[in-house]
Amino acid sequence: MIYENILSKTKKGKKQIALLIDPDKTDIQGVERLLETVNETPPDMVLVGGSLISDNTGDVAGLLRENVSVPVLLFPGSSMQVTPDADGILFLSLLSGRNPEFLVSHHVSSALVIKASGMEVISTGYILVDGGKVSSVEYMSNTRPVPSDKTDISVATAVAGEMMGMKMIYLEAGSGALMPVPEEMISGVKRNLSVPLVVGGGLNTEEKLLSALNAGADIVVVGNAFENKPELLKEYVAIVRNF
Repeated sequence: MIYENILSKTKKGKKQIALLIDPDKTDIQGVERLLETVNETPPDMVLVGGSLISDNTGDVAGLLRENVSVPVLLFPGSSMQVTPDADGILFLSLLSGRNPEFLVSHHVSSALVIKASGMEVISTGYILVDGGKVSSVEYMSNTRPVPSDKTDISVATAVAGEMMGMKMIYLEAGSGALMPVPEEMISGVKRNLSVPLVVGGGLNTEEKLLSALNAGADIVVVGNAFENKPELLKEYVAIVRNF
């Protein structure tokens, strides 16, 4: 149902925005402070997860699920972050890397737990793009990102992901990226896909957000921009809604 709604909006050309909350950076008290802002101006979905192993993931996801009106989806950095306290999960496969742990091993480890939980599973091809510095994803997964000027590699990787049955493709420059995913890369991947395209990392200004939307992102993911200024959520949501 969550994916059907995402797909329906994508087909209608409606842009979407996801708020990413990293349990390693936002504790329960921090989430509680965010609740009012999120409910006043709700994004389309909330993602919960990060690159480190956090004991806090279930608590954060559960609190959000009980108190917000939009879907709460896990965005796990490993099988250790899988918890039943969410509406769904982005079942991520790090297609840009060549480390089998993040291509399939973590998936095998968590598959039966996820199936038993009953939450909705959205298989997502994850492509890490060079954002100008070593990202947590790159360091923790021990994989190299796609160079930012290699649009052809990202396009081929994204198309391969769709052919393998991925329901979405996620272009990620990394949390706090100095440079977001280039417009040329976003538009090149979008032209060759029929599934929703998610773009995140470094979208910390209105200009960068609009750039990603104009280039073809169906869903933009923002997180770091709101850590110190949660009131920016209202502005970002308005930009996406009025696009």
